[in-house]
Formats: sequence, structure tokens, C-alpha cells
Amino acid sequence: MTRAEIEPFHAIGISRLAHQLKGEGASIIHMEFGQPSTGAPAPAIARAHQVLDSDGMGYWESPALKARIARHYQETYGVAIEAEQAVLTCGASPALVLALSSAFTPGDRIALARPGYVAYRNSLKALHLTPVEIACGPESRYQLTAQALAALEPAPAGVIIASPANPTGTIIPPDELAAIAQVCRERGIRIVSDEIYHGLSYAGPTHSMLEFEPTALIVNSFSKYFSMVGWRLGWLVAPADLVARARAFVGNLFLTAPSLSQHAGLAAMDAREELEGHVAVYRANRQLLLDALPSLGLTAIAPPDGAFYIWADIGHLTDDSLAFCEKLLRETGVATAPGLDFDPVEGRHFIRFSFAVSTQEVREALERIQPWFAAQSRNSR
Repeated sequence: MTRAEIEPFHAIGISRLAHQLKGEGASIIHMEFGQPSTGAPAPAIARAHQVLDSDGMGYWESPALKARIARHYQETYGVAIEAEQAVLTCGASPALVLALSSAFTPGDRIALARPGYVAYRNSLKALHLTPVEIACGPESRYQLTAQALAALEPAPAGVIIASPANPTGTIIPPDELAAIAQVCRERGIRIVSDEIYHGLSYAGPTHSMLEFEPTALIVNSFSKYFSMVGWRLGWLVAPADLVARARAFVGNLFLTAPSLSQHAGLAAMDAREELEGHVAVYRANRQLLLDALPSLGLTAIAPPDGAFYIWADIGHLTDDSLAFCEKLLRETGVATAPGLDFDPVEGRHFIRFSFAVSTQEVREALERIQPWFAAQSRNSR
């Protein structure tokens, strides 16, 4: 077996340059990463202070947090899971590695949408699984469809779906989720569903794949809706037949999630009023961008139903989204993510804006980039 070759995450390079420029005195607006500019909710921080003063902590998996996650699935989706199916992890990234390691064997072919989150492709390669990328364009709202999975020959061992998706923010409607689940049952395809952006929707409620396929593996995290990026806390919902295997993997590869984060996460799950306030800010930011982007010449964008991203076609301006983002950053101080991260084929023509910042920062970013975009020469494609 040859060594896995993993491509770099180019947005990290953009962020590194942004911090370098900031250190040199530049004013920077960070729209390159999908991380909330807000911190953990107040009850989570208060609980963390209490625990720091009273508990030495250690390796631990919170029974109360697992039970609360199980209650969340019942209350939010009408789905019953056992608390032991909720395997706590150090964020969604280890949960994804855990899901792939538990469900598949090296060499298995795993389908995924292109464009899609860069770490899907690279995590598959690192685990010696074979990514099978399916080109998804505006005709399918940049999402996988049951029809595309039904047509894939031979059938893959698994599929990764994401709704809302990164980088597009598009949501798969419930009838299509049901159709995907049906095709996967008929063809023996195991589903891994990344639901990290659940709670961040501007087009109605999001549906969990567990509503349609109880054997799906569900990845989620406290990083996005719960605004706890730096606390490194997530979970995997493992189906009954994989719980023991998933727990064996997590114990050996990652031990446990941080104890302090587990205490704080439990408190965060009931801080809904504060968290919905964050969603209201994202909704306002989204509308500001949607209203302004046409004046920048950016008229071809994915429908941002959820998450906090705008996926915009800049093919009329460049064939090199990485160089474009670097130039935009150096000349305006606005950091964005090059589409190359999310789509190695067509991504050179796309850029991703994150609007998980303050509304004032969105306004300032638009003031900076509107004249800049107007001054760019058109690409000859």
C-alpha cells in the first residue's frame, strides 16, 4: 500500500497570510474560515468557570451529555437513539475519521459531491479509501442526488452527504433525502451524513438522515451552531451494529473529548435564546451579501439555504482562484477561501465567502471589495 498523498488546505494558507499582514499593520476582515466570530454561550462559560474551580478532571465521557444529545434527536427530528450511540469526540473532524474507520475497509470506494468540504476527500485518502467524486452543478443545486447514486457503477461502499453543505450552503430537501436513503438501501451503500451546520437554516427546518435511514452514521459538532470552535467537541451517532467498533476506535485513537468542554457543551445545549440570536445575525449578513453581490458582477451563486457561506462563480474574472484570493487579500484586507479547496476541477473559477462575522464587518468588507471588483479586468474564457 502506497503512502497517501494529501493536498494542502489552501484557505489555511490564506489565513496565515492574513495574520502576517495584520501583524504588519493591515486591517483584516476574516471571511476565509467557517467559524463564528462569537464565543461560547454565556451559560457554557459560566459552567466552565464552576468546573475549573471544583474539578481536577481527567479522561471522561459525560453520561449526561450523551443523554442530552439523544434527547436532542428525539425533540428535533422525532428520532429515538440510545445515549450510548452518541460517541463524543474532539470536534467533527475526529468524528468523520471515526465514522470512516468504523464503517469501511481500506480500498473501499466512497462517493461524495464535488464541490465539497476539502477534508472529506483528504480524510478518505489518508485512510486509504478511494474518493469517488460526483460533479454537482447548479442543476442539482450543487448536491448529490438519488439519481446520481443510482447511476454510479459499480455501487460504492459508502457515500458522504452534507446538508447544509460546505461550501455552498445548499440543503437537500426531505423527499430527496428519502430517495437517497432508498437507493442506498437497495444498493448496499452505507451513508455518512455530516450535519455540522444543522440549526443554521434560512429556508425552513433541516432534516436528519436518521429520519430516513436509521443505519446512517451522523457527524455533528459544537463548533458551528453552538459557537464553540476552540472547545473541540463533537459527536458521532453510530448505528447499533457499529457502536462497539466505534468506541474501540475512539478509545485507542483519541481517548476522550476534553472534560471541560463536555461540561460546557451540556450547558450550551439549553442556551437557545442566545444561539438563535447568532442565527439572526447570520441571516442579516446573508441578506446583505445577496443584495450586494450582483453589483460586484457576482450573479452566479449557489443558493445559500443554510450554514454561513456564499459560493460564487468568478470565472469571468480568473482561472486561478487561489491567486485571486491572495490578490484580493493583499489589496483590500478581505480574506476569502479559494474554490480550489472544495473542487479540484472547477474550483479555480469559484470563491467562498463566510458570513460568520459581525454585520459591521460584512458592511466594511463590501465597501472595500465593491470598487476592487469593479476595477478587475474580465477573463477571456
